[in-house]
Amino acid sequence: MSTSLTPFDFDGQAVRVVTDEQGEPWFVLADLCRILSIANVGNVLARLADDEKGSIRLTDGTPGTPNRATVNEAGMWTVILRSDSPAAEPVRRWVTHDVLPAIRKTGSYAVAPALPQDYATALRALAAEVEQRAELEAKVAADAPKVIFADAVATSQTNILVGELAKILRGNGVEVGGTRLFEWLRRDGYLIRREGSDWNTPTQRSMELGLFRIKETAVTHSDGHVTISKTPKVTGKGQQYFLNRYAGAGVPA
Repeated sequence: MSTSLTPFDFDGQAVRVVTDEQGEPWFVLADLCRILSIANVGNVLARLADDEKGSIRLTDGTPGTPNRATVNEAGMWTVILRSDSPAAEPVRRWVTHDVLPAIRKTGSYAVAPALPQDYATALRALAAEVEQRAELEAKVAADAPKVIFADAVATSQTNILVGELAKILRGNGVEVGGTRLFEWLRRDGYLIRREGSDWNTPTQRSMELGLFRIKETAVTHSDGHVTISKTPKVTGKGQQYFLNRYAGAGVPA
């Protein structure tokens, strides 16, 4: 391969291109990865097919080993199309509008085919994939507090008040206070709704599911008689259950 070197400039960064004896351009892979913000050049090189990559000994005074990994035009497109960097599209336009036309003008790279349809299709697919990945990453970030909390309470031995559960739900995007949460729990059959001594205590179903524990407190009145106050407390299992019920599956109307 000829060592005729042409340095191109992309946004202030040099990209070296070598033209071989057949007039085909070979891009220095490290330069291409740098403008695409790809840190691991070795991983990129390993994924390329043998007919897409090569090696050139440069004598341009660059420090370090003179041997440089290079990619031909097919390899260059493979690198760009596989990149999920936002710089991929500007780099593609720069290559098609500046680099390849400049090489062709020298007469050594005379064939100037239009961008193949499969490249255009692949680029549209790349744009769609980048958009989908961005949406997925945003959803993962939004769901992270729920996942972290669910993992934490799955084995929690701490029982909490319904009002404290309401605070946890608010921290996960559910607009609810203690009073309203009690209403939801009664309406959805987790707490007894009929008025009386057992009002707001867990239903049999809730107890069988292990969602609540009842804290009993003896209360001595001024006349000396004693009554038992029953307070529902949400178990670790119940905390995870209600987070999934109200924050995961949607807030009830």
